[in-house]
Formats: sequence, C-alpha cells, structure tokens
Amino acid sequence: MLKNVNKSKISIIIPAYNEENTIKEILKRINKIKIKKEIIVINDGSRDDTLNILKNYKKKYFDILINLKKNKGKGNAIRQGLKKAKGEIIIIQDADLEYNPKDYYNLIRPIIKNKTNVVYGSRVLKKSKRIISNNFTNRLRVLANYFLTFFSNLINNQSLTDAHTCYKVFRRNLVAKLNLQENGFSFCPEITTKLSNLREDIIEIPISYKGREYNEGKKIKFSDGIEAILTIIKYKLT
Repeated sequence: MLKNVNKSKISIIIPAYNEENTIKEILKRINKIKIKKEIIVINDGSRDDTLNILKNYKKKYFDILINLKKNKGKGNAIRQGLKKAKGEIIIIQDADLEYNPKDYYNLIRPIIKNKTNVVYGSRVLKKSKRIISNNFTNRLRVLANYFLTFFSNLINNQSLTDAHTCYKVFRRNLVAKLNLQENGFSFCPEITTKLSNLREDIIEIPISYKGREYNEGKKIKFSDGIEAILTIIKYKLT
C-alpha cells in the first residue's frame, strides 16, 4: 500500500450505461480500496435497472449520483462527473468489471510523488495481466487498439502502449486546461491529444484487465475506431 496515500483526496468518476449486472459489484470493490476518496456515479440514461440499483445503494457505496435522463455517451457523462469532483486527483473507472480497482495504488503513486500529472493504466505492458477470450472478434479488437495507439503516437509524438485504456488518472487542475468536449468514446483520443498539445508527460503503469464479450455488455464498435482517428486529427489541428 502507498504510504501517505490519504494526504490527497481521490475523485473516482464512474459513467454507467445499462450496467445492472455489474454496477453493485464494482462499487463494492472500489469501497474495499483504502484511500481517501469520493465516488461519483453518472447514470447515462440507462434503460435497464441501473438507476434503481444506484438509488438503493447510494448511502452505502458512493457519494454523488448524477442522473442523466438521456444517453449522450461516455464522454458527456465523464464531463458531468468532473464538474462535481473535489479531489486533487481524478480516476476514470468503467462501470463494468474489466478493470480492477486494486490497481489504484500503483496508478496514483507517480502523481502523489510528483513524478507526473498524468498516469495511464496499460493493458499491454509486459507486467500487465490481461485475460480475454481468444476469438476472432477479440483478436480484431486487440489489433485495432494497437493500430489506434500507433496512430495516436505518430500524430501526438508520444510513445504510449495503450492510448485508449479506461484507466486515465490525472490532477484535477488539468480539467480546465483540457476543455473536454467529446460526448462518446472519442473522449479517449480527445484527452490524449490535448495532453500532448499541453506537453504533459504520461506515465504508463501495468494493470489487470479481464475483457468482456458483446453479449456481456461490451459497447465499443468499429465505427468508434474511425471516430477516434478523426478526433485525433481534429484536436491536433485546432
């Protein structure tokens, strides 16, 4: 465990869309992490029972519930959560069970030690622990992630291994400088490109990752990859 971890308050931002099967469990796992934190959950217009579950467990498992009646996408949900965040450090956490909150200690360590303002959790570094089914769809997703990361590095003059990871951790004082605007999954390439424009160094930390299938609620699509490329170009040119 990281010494002096409670000197800095951590804001954990959780966008949730149709996550009735996982939202309670991810909140339980986050609550087991012994850091000074606030947990902000954004219900992004879910059509299943996600909102009712959140209402029932708010007092027990998290601090702030933002209920968006219309689904506008992950990026918009994160932006709404950032408006409420009070912590010195922000962690973006998906509402599914693909990413393990036990990695929080390693993710915030470089920031607390003032080595950087931004940390990404990489699923592909040598010490990362990644579990995914070896089927055609997943192999295609892995290849797409490699290509998008390569393209992002090429345009942004970076050397990341996993530009599109969920685990993005950064100081809250960067939020105003970033001026985030994207609504959907293009939030990821937007923030990475804008961090490059600000000349912010990004440290990557190996993480645990257990991928899920589309029939389990996986939402990212091929068209999101095309949008990611266009988003990188857009914010590099503006």
